[in-house]
Amino acid sequence: MTWVWQPDRRSAVLGTLACLLGTAHAQRIPSNESLWPRTLAVPGGVVRLPLGAAASRPQALADGVPVLVLGDAPAWTALVGVPLSARPGEASFEWQVPGELARRITHTIEPKRYAEQRLKVAPKTVDLSPEDLARFQRERKHQQTVVATLSAVPARWDLDPEAMRMQAPVPGPRSSSFGLRRVFNGQPRNPHSGMDIAAPTGTPVAAPLAARVIDTGNHFFNGNTVWLDHGGGLLSMVCHLSAIDVAVGDVVAAGDRVGAVGATGRVTGPHLHWGVMLNRAMVDPALFLDGA
Repeated sequence: MTWVWQPDRRSAVLGTLACLLGTAHAQRIPSNESLWPRTLAVPGGVVRLPLGAAASRPQALADGVPVLVLGDAPAWTALVGVPLSARPGEASFEWQVPGELARRITHTIEPKRYAEQRLKVAPKTVDLSPEDLARFQRERKHQQTVVATLSAVPARWDLDPEAMRMQAPVPGPRSSSFGLRRVFNGQPRNPHSGMDIAAPTGTPVAAPLAARVIDTGNHFFNGNTVWLDHGGGLLSMVCHLSAIDVAVGDVVAAGDRVGAVGATGRVTGPHLHWGVMLNRAMVDPALFLDGA
Protein backbone atom coordinates (compact mmCIF):
# COMPACT_ATOMS: atom_id res chain seq x y z
CA MET A 1 0.00 0.00 0.00
CA THR A 2 1.35 3.42 -0.99
CA TRP A 3 0.22 6.79 0.25
CA VAL A 4 1.28 10.37 -0.40
CA TRP A 5 1.44 12.80 2.46
CA GLN A 6 -0.56 15.96 1.75
CA PRO A 7 0.45 18.85 4.02
CA ASP A 8 -2.53 20.19 5.98
CA ARG A 9 -3.02 23.75 7.12
CA ARG A 10 -1.20 23.16 10.39
CA SER A 11 1.78 21.75 8.52
CA ALA A 12 1.83 24.80 6.26
CA VAL A 13 1.87 27.07 9.29
CA LEU A 14 4.70 25.03 10.77
CA GLY A 15 6.59 25.31 7.50
CA THR A 16 6.29 29.09 7.62
CA LEU A 17 7.36 29.05 11.26
CA ALA A 18 10.36 26.92 10.37
CA CYS A 19 11.38 29.43 7.70
CA LEU A 20 11.02 32.34 10.11
CA LEU A 21 12.96 30.58 12.85
CA GLY A 22 15.36 28.67 10.67
CA THR A 23 18.23 31.12 11.02
CA ALA A 24 17.98 31.26 14.80
CA HIS A 25 17.69 27.48 15.00
CA ALA A 26 20.74 26.99 12.79
CA GLN A 27 22.71 29.35 15.00
CA ARG A 28 21.72 27.47 18.14
CA ILE A 29 22.44 23.96 16.76
CA PRO A 30 25.97 23.59 15.34
CA SER A 31 27.15 21.12 12.72
CA ASN A 32 27.19 17.36 13.32
CA GLU A 33 30.90 17.50 14.08
CA SER A 34 30.10 19.17 17.42
CA LEU A 35 27.07 17.08 18.34
CA TRP A 36 27.04 14.18 20.78
CA PRO A 37 26.78 11.37 20.20
CA ARG A 38 28.83 11.49 17.03
CA THR A 39 27.21 9.61 14.19
CA LEU A 40 28.55 6.48 12.53
CA ALA A 41 26.19 4.53 10.28
CA VAL A 42 27.63 1.05 10.92
CA PRO A 43 26.61 -1.90 13.10
CA GLY A 44 27.09 -0.69 16.67
CA GLY A 45 26.92 2.95 15.59
CA VAL A 46 24.43 5.78 15.91
CA VAL A 47 22.46 7.32 13.03
CA ARG A 48 21.09 10.87 13.18
CA LEU A 49 18.10 11.47 10.88
CA PRO A 50 16.15 14.75 10.40
CA LEU A 51 12.37 14.47 10.73
CA GLY A 52 11.47 18.08 9.94
CA ALA A 53 9.01 20.42 11.64
CA ALA A 54 6.10 19.40 13.85
CA ALA A 55 4.10 21.04 16.61
CA SER A 56 4.86 18.22 19.06
CA ARG A 57 7.56 15.60 19.46
CA PRO A 58 7.18 12.84 16.83
CA GLN A 59 7.04 9.23 17.96
CA ALA A 60 9.34 6.75 16.24
CA LEU A 61 9.69 2.97 16.37
CA ALA A 62 12.49 0.76 15.04
CA ASP A 63 11.51 -2.92 15.09
CA GLY A 64 8.86 -2.05 17.64
CA VAL A 65 11.30 -0.28 19.98
CA PRO A 66 10.91 3.45 20.70
CA VAL A 67 13.55 5.67 19.10
CA LEU A 68 14.97 8.77 20.78
CA VAL A 69 13.68 11.98 19.14
CA LEU A 70 15.21 15.37 20.02
CA GLY A 71 14.64 18.99 18.98
CA ASP A 72 11.78 21.45 18.91
CA ALA A 73 8.95 22.55 16.61
CA PRO A 74 11.13 23.88 13.73
CA ALA A 75 13.27 20.74 13.49
CA TRP A 76 13.14 17.30 15.10
CA THR A 77 15.88 14.66 14.84
CA ALA A 78 15.82 10.91 15.46
CA LEU A 79 18.85 9.24 17.08
CA VAL A 80 18.89 5.56 16.21
CA GLY A 81 21.18 2.98 17.78
CA VAL A 82 22.24 0.37 15.21
CA PRO A 83 22.53 -3.16 16.64
CA LEU A 84 25.84 -4.96 16.23
CA SER A 85 23.88 -7.73 14.50
CA ALA A 86 22.51 -5.36 11.84
CA ARG A 87 23.28 -6.26 8.24
CA PRO A 88 24.78 -3.59 5.98
CA GLY A 89 22.36 -2.07 3.50
CA GLU A 90 19.07 -0.24 3.72
CA ALA A 91 17.20 -0.02 7.02
CA SER A 92 14.06 1.88 7.91
CA PHE A 93 11.74 2.75 10.75
CA GLU A 94 8.36 4.36 11.19
CA TRP A 95 7.68 7.72 12.78
CA GLN A 96 4.53 9.66 13.38
CA VAL A 97 3.40 13.07 14.53
CA PRO A 98 0.47 12.58 16.93
CA GLY A 99 -2.77 12.91 15.00
CA GLU A 100 -1.17 12.35 11.59
CA LEU A 101 -0.43 9.35 9.38
CA ALA A 102 2.68 7.28 10.07
CA ARG A 103 5.64 7.77 7.75
CA ARG A 104 8.69 5.64 7.03
CA ILE A 105 12.25 6.90 6.75
CA THR A 106 15.08 4.88 5.18
CA HIS A 107 18.79 5.07 5.87
CA THR A 108 21.88 3.10 4.89
CA ILE A 109 24.03 1.00 7.22
CA GLU A 110 27.63 0.79 6.01
CA PRO A 111 29.72 -2.37 6.53
CA LYS A 112 32.36 -2.47 9.26
CA ARG A 113 34.69 -5.34 10.05
CA TYR A 114 35.74 -5.43 13.67
CA ALA A 115 38.98 -7.05 14.80
CA GLU A 116 39.16 -10.44 16.51
CA GLN A 117 40.27 -11.05 20.09
CA ARG A 118 41.24 -14.46 21.52
CA LEU A 119 41.03 -14.94 25.27
CA LYS A 120 41.78 -17.73 27.73
CA VAL A 121 39.35 -17.94 30.64
CA ALA A 122 38.25 -20.55 33.15
CA PRO A 123 36.67 -23.45 31.20
CA LYS A 124 33.58 -23.38 33.42
CA THR A 125 32.75 -19.88 32.11
CA VAL A 126 32.65 -21.15 28.51
CA ASP A 127 31.17 -24.64 28.83
CA LEU A 128 28.47 -23.94 31.38
CA SER A 129 27.21 -26.50 33.84
CA PRO A 130 23.43 -27.03 33.92
CA GLU A 131 23.26 -24.94 37.11
CA ASP A 132 25.27 -22.08 35.62
CA LEU A 133 23.28 -22.20 32.40
CA ALA A 134 20.03 -21.96 34.34
CA ARG A 135 21.42 -19.00 36.28
CA PHE A 136 22.47 -17.26 33.07
CA GLN A 137 19.04 -17.75 31.54
CA ARG A 138 17.35 -16.28 34.64
CA GLU A 139 19.69 -13.30 34.53
CA ARG A 140 19.11 -12.77 30.81
CA LYS A 141 15.35 -12.76 31.34
CA HIS A 142 15.72 -10.21 34.13
CA GLN A 143 18.00 -8.04 32.00
CA GLN A 144 15.38 -7.93 29.25
CA THR A 145 13.07 -6.14 31.68
CA VAL A 146 15.84 -3.75 32.69
CA VAL A 147 16.74 -2.70 29.14
CA ALA A 148 13.07 -2.05 28.34
CA THR A 149 13.22 0.96 30.68
CA LEU A 150 11.98 4.09 28.92
CA SER A 151 11.85 7.37 30.81
CA ALA A 152 11.22 10.94 29.64
CA VAL A 153 13.72 12.75 27.43
CA PRO A 154 15.67 15.24 29.59
CA ALA A 155 14.62 18.75 28.54
CA ARG A 156 18.24 19.89 28.27
CA TRP A 157 18.92 17.41 25.47
CA ASP A 158 16.52 19.26 23.17
CA LEU A 159 18.42 22.54 23.51
CA ASP A 160 22.06 21.71 24.20
CA PRO A 161 23.98 19.79 21.49
CA GLU A 162 26.61 18.85 24.09
CA ALA A 163 24.16 17.60 26.73
CA MET A 164 24.66 13.93 25.80
CA ARG A 165 28.45 14.09 25.87
CA MET A 166 29.70 11.55 28.42
CA GLN A 167 32.81 11.18 30.51
CA ALA A 168 34.64 7.87 30.78
CA PRO A 169 33.63 6.14 34.04
CA VAL A 170 37.30 5.56 34.93
CA PRO A 171 40.59 6.91 33.57
CA GLY A 172 42.91 4.46 31.88
CA PRO A 173 43.78 2.77 28.59
CA ARG A 174 41.27 0.64 26.71
CA SER A 175 42.14 -3.01 27.11
CA SER A 176 39.42 -4.15 24.71
CA SER A 177 37.43 -2.01 22.31
CA PHE A 178 33.82 -2.18 21.25
CA GLY A 179 32.80 -4.66 18.56
CA LEU A 180 35.69 -7.10 18.84
CA ARG A 181 34.78 -10.58 17.60
CA ARG A 182 35.60 -12.58 20.71
CA VAL A 183 36.90 -16.14 20.87
CA PHE A 184 37.00 -17.70 24.35
CA ASN A 185 39.17 -20.81 24.68
CA GLY A 186 38.94 -21.29 20.92
CA GLN A 187 35.13 -20.96 20.81
CA PRO A 188 33.56 -17.98 18.98
CA ARG A 189 31.11 -15.94 21.05
CA ASN A 190 29.08 -12.76 20.60
CA PRO A 191 31.04 -9.59 19.70
CA HIS A 192 32.22 -7.41 22.54
CA SER A 193 29.34 -5.05 23.26
CA GLY A 194 31.17 -2.47 25.35
CA MET A 195 34.46 -0.78 26.09
CA ASP A 196 36.95 -2.32 28.53
CA ILE A 197 39.12 0.13 30.47
CA ALA A 198 42.16 -1.15 32.36
CA ALA A 199 42.33 0.05 35.96
CA PRO A 200 43.41 -1.40 39.32
CA THR A 201 40.91 -2.99 41.68
CA GLY A 202 39.28 -0.37 43.87
CA THR A 203 39.52 2.48 41.35
CA PRO A 204 36.36 4.62 41.75
CA VAL A 205 33.80 4.22 38.95
CA ALA A 206 31.80 7.34 38.09
CA ALA A 207 28.48 7.85 36.32
CA PRO A 208 29.27 8.90 32.72
CA LEU A 209 26.18 11.14 32.58
CA ALA A 210 23.40 12.17 34.95
CA ALA A 211 21.14 9.17 35.56
CA ARG A 212 18.84 7.18 37.78
CA VAL A 213 20.03 3.77 38.99
CA ILE A 214 17.62 1.15 37.63
CA ASP A 215 19.34 -2.11 38.54
CA THR A 216 22.23 -3.55 40.54
CA GLY A 217 23.33 -7.11 41.13
CA ASN A 218 25.86 -9.88 40.66
CA HIS A 219 25.73 -11.80 37.38
CA PHE A 220 27.47 -14.89 36.04
CA PHE A 221 29.27 -13.20 33.14
CA ASN A 222 29.17 -9.51 34.11
CA GLY A 223 29.92 -9.85 37.82
CA ASN A 224 28.82 -6.96 40.01
CA THR A 225 26.87 -4.63 37.72
CA VAL A 226 25.11 -1.26 37.85
CA TRP A 227 22.59 -0.16 35.20
CA LEU A 228 21.95 3.58 34.72
CA ASP A 229 19.01 5.22 32.96
CA HIS A 230 20.01 8.55 31.39
CA GLY A 231 16.59 9.16 29.81
CA GLY A 232 14.82 8.65 26.50
CA GLY A 233 15.98 5.04 26.06
CA LEU A 234 19.68 5.83 26.61
CA LEU A 235 21.12 3.46 29.22
CA SER A 236 24.58 2.47 30.37
CA MET A 237 26.06 -0.34 32.41
CA VAL A 238 29.29 -0.79 34.35
CA CYS A 239 30.41 -4.34 35.12
CA HIS A 240 32.95 -6.53 36.98
CA LEU A 241 32.84 -4.18 39.97
CA SER A 242 34.51 -4.99 43.29
CA ALA A 243 31.93 -2.80 45.07
CA ILE A 244 28.53 -1.31 44.29
CA ASP A 245 28.00 2.03 46.02
CA VAL A 246 24.47 2.91 44.85
CA ALA A 247 20.99 1.44 45.17
CA VAL A 248 18.07 1.15 42.76
CA GLY A 249 16.24 4.48 42.64
CA ASP A 250 19.28 6.63 43.43
CA VAL A 251 19.72 9.71 41.25
CA VAL A 252 23.33 10.51 40.34
CA ALA A 253 25.04 13.38 38.57
CA ALA A 254 27.77 12.92 35.99
CA GLY A 255 30.96 12.10 37.90
CA ASP A 256 29.24 10.71 41.00
CA ARG A 257 30.70 7.47 42.32
CA VAL A 258 28.62 4.35 41.61
CA GLY A 259 31.14 1.63 42.46
CA ALA A 260 34.73 0.45 42.20
CA VAL A 261 36.73 -1.47 39.59
CA GLY A 262 37.06 -5.19 40.21
CA ALA A 263 37.45 -8.61 38.63
CA THR A 264 34.07 -10.25 39.25
CA GLY A 265 32.31 -12.38 36.63
CA ARG A 266 34.08 -13.72 33.53
CA VAL A 267 37.33 -11.75 33.41
CA THR A 268 41.03 -12.21 32.81
CA GLY A 269 41.97 -9.50 35.31
CA PRO A 270 40.75 -6.28 36.95
CA HIS A 271 39.12 -3.83 34.55
CA LEU A 272 35.87 -1.97 33.92
CA HIS A 273 33.44 -3.06 31.22
CA TRP A 274 31.33 -0.08 30.18
CA GLY A 275 28.37 -0.52 27.86
CA VAL A 276 26.03 2.05 26.33
CA MET A 277 22.59 1.17 24.97
CA LEU A 278 20.35 3.28 22.73
CA ASN A 279 16.84 2.00 21.83
CA ARG A 280 17.90 -1.41 23.21
CA ALA A 281 20.92 -1.65 20.88
CA MET A 282 24.41 -1.75 22.35
CA VAL A 283 26.41 1.02 20.66
CA ASP A 284 30.01 2.17 20.78
CA PRO A 285 30.60 4.24 23.94
CA ALA A 286 33.41 6.09 22.15
CA LEU A 287 30.78 7.95 20.11
CA PHE A 288 29.72 9.72 23.32
CA LEU A 289 33.24 10.73 24.38
CA ASP A 290 35.13 13.88 23.49
CA GLY A 291 38.19 13.11 21.39
CA ALA A 292 37.74 9.32 21.64
